Amino acid sequence: MTRCAPAHACATTGLHHHGAVRRYLLALSFVGLVAGAMLPMPVSAQTPPIPGAARNFPEAALRGALVITGQGMATINGNAIRLAPGMRLFNAQNQLTMLHTVIGQKFTVNYLIEPSTGMLWTAWVLTPTEAAQERKGSGVQRNFSFDSDSTTTR
Repeated sequence: MTRCAPAHACATTGLHHHGAVRRYLLALSFVGLVAGAMLPMPVSAQTPPIPGAARNFPEAALRGALVITGQGMATINGNAIRLAPGMRLFNAQNQLTMLHTVIGQKFTVNYLIEPSTGMLWTAWVLTPTEAAQERKGSGVQRNFSFDSDSTTTR
């Protein structure tokens, strides 16, 4: 059996010179630097909005008084409505608000109803300045209709 001599320690592995170890560690640190440079940078959407900046609401957004009443349920202007899966509530600073933290609180909001289901899809809590602006309100909001609701006669 052949053994390495003490003067040529591990000559068969190629790591007997300290220079090879240094090159290996240098290459490893370079890979780490490149990988770190590829990490995503913070985007401007994550910065807080400028105080007093006007938000642009969709034309279809209606105005109402919103109260989250429980898991998956709310009232708008006193009428019960279901919350769409993934419903988004934006606070006055335009940040997402967790619905369970505002149960029972009343807010003046602009809101969108999902057309195919009639569920509450998105709502924006308004600042006093935004609430003072005119916006089309909502009538009775239901997830169903009756034949008697029709105004035309047959």
